[in-house]
Amino acid sequence: MRNLTIYRLVLMISVLMSLSASAQDVSVKVQYPPVVTAGQQFNITWTVNSGGGEFAAPSFSPFYKLMGPQTSYNSSTQIINGRMSQSTSYTYIYFLQAVSEGKFVIPPAIFTLKSKSYSSDSLFIEVVGNGSQQKTASSNRATDQEVETGGKDIFVNLLLSRKEVYLGEPITATVKIYTRINIAGLNEIKFPQFNGFLKSDLNTPPLTSLEQENINGTIFGTGVVQQFLLYPQKTGEIIIDPVQLNVLIQQKSAQSDPFFGDFFSTYQTVPRMIASQSLKIKVNPLPGNQPDDYSGIVGKLDLKAVMSKDTVNVNDAINFRVTISGSGNLKVAAAPSMKLSPDIEVYDPKSTEDIKNGLNGTTGTKSFEYLLIPRHYGDFTIPPITYSYFNTSSGRYEQLRTQEFKFYARKGSDQNTDITVYGGVSKEDVKYLGKDIRFIKSDPGNMSVSGSLLITKRLYYSLFILAVFAFLMILFIRREHVRRNADISRVRNRKAGKVAAKRLHEASLCLKNNQLDRFYEEILKALWGYLSDKLNIPVSEMTRTRIISSLAQRGIEESEMGSLNEILDKCEYARFAPSSSGTEAASLYDGASRFIKSVENSIV
Repeated sequence: MRNLTIYRLVLMISVLMSLSASAQDVSVKVQYPPVVTAGQQFNITWTVNSGGGEFAAPSFSPFYKLMGPQTSYNSSTQIINGRMSQSTSYTYIYFLQAVSEGKFVIPPAIFTLKSKSYSSDSLFIEVVGNGSQQKTASSNRATDQEVETGGKDIFVNLLLSRKEVYLGEPITATVKIYTRINIAGLNEIKFPQFNGFLKSDLNTPPLTSLEQENINGTIFGTGVVQQFLLYPQKTGEIIIDPVQLNVLIQQKSAQSDPFFGDFFSTYQTVPRMIASQSLKIKVNPLPGNQPDDYSGIVGKLDLKAVMSKDTVNVNDAINFRVTISGSGNLKVAAAPSMKLSPDIEVYDPKSTEDIKNGLNGTTGTKSFEYLLIPRHYGDFTIPPITYSYFNTSSGRYEQLRTQEFKFYARKGSDQNTDITVYGGVSKEDVKYLGKDIRFIKSDPGNMSVSGSLLITKRLYYSLFILAVFAFLMILFIRREHVRRNADISRVRNRKAGKVAAKRLHEASLCLKNNQLDRFYEEILKALWGYLSDKLNIPVSEMTRTRIISSLAQRGIEESEMGSLNEILDKCEYARFAPSSSGTEAASLYDGASRFIKSVENSIV
């Protein structure tokens, strides 16, 4: 009973401590659309991670306030490994309507708790007119590069932070998709090779939703697919190949109902291939003559050196650490050179790095730890270490220099007292290391007569002829293999069944794990991919009408084509309105397998 009381007391104290700790760190976050059209209704949401205070919304002028605030409360408690954590959030939602065009700023919202105020960020909202042709740049664009829509409803761009740089200067590349139509997802992404660059992938959140953005007076839904950090490795003009995306687009498969509109309309997913334009980047060489101690880094650096101790015994080690910090391509930073006395034995440095890649380049530190061992007693000096880099801000080379270090090596007990050091050159007695002359061996040893040579035997010629014949056979088979694989369409036709079988196997695993959404997606991929390879139709040009026509020309029965339409309809309907059972999914799997086997046996 006593232990239970103590446990409750500890639990109550931990709850109070967690509540007090959460109350100390108060934040006010806001979510809103950065671009809207004139007359459009939208909402602004403020979220506060603490209660008990007073929330004051700002003035919404010149926007018209329709409703608000709508408040909601959310609280969660977790106990993990005996540690309790509690999170609380209050949400305030206001519904507004845009009235006039222009760029407007809404002041921050204020949350007051215990006589202390907390504010959110200011809101920057741009209102554009319907059909307006003004060319305005979005306020949240990642780069200052103009986006050319070309009148398309969906396209992809590769945006660069700069198009003219010095050799080794970082460039941020952003793959961004723009769309005015509904998309179901990205099926396949093909990034360029970035030849001539040292590439690092930046941590990019997964694309789960799109944001509104004003592109030349038209509002697009935009999202960042991937970001890269590029370091040019050669001078001159470098061309970056286009980015290719295979996008799944939702299209209505029938006309809208005159009474219910689009409520009962059905949609189908159609793949479309989109690609960006190729880009040119001008890489300028570094001006002037490079210093002898140039590190190869373009950016901004700092240099520090630390010695572990200033007094040591002879043959004992000293750790000497040189740390380079700042921004630039620190991964290629070379170890600084050291000019030491010949009486100091130095080992290759051990390098450690703490580097992070960001939108503005690479930042962090890189350290080189040297192991120095004095072999004789006396005073020793480590001269200043110099390290040069190119500063893009000043446009010239800058040299860093450490201080001079000194240490003293004491005599050891195993050292001779008459050994002295003169100008860094030691003087030692000559040591006799064993016998340096060996007697010549006079014993003749055992000698025997070897057998007949292999070239004189008949087996040698038989094996030689057999090897030549095997070589010719391998050469013939290899040439035949290359000839058959030269025709890409026939290779895809030949391997279509194997590829479809792998995708069906993946679908069966999803069915066993009760992952029905992914099961239907894999079934669709298997059928569309198989028909594309077997009928030699590009994925971007595939439609049901063209597939049915191609199958009919190849003698496929109408019952099989009807089975294909039924499978595709059920899969597409189940993806967007999941209500089917496992039994129906299994029957769809069997139907898809039978259809592929039937077409495989009918079309050679």
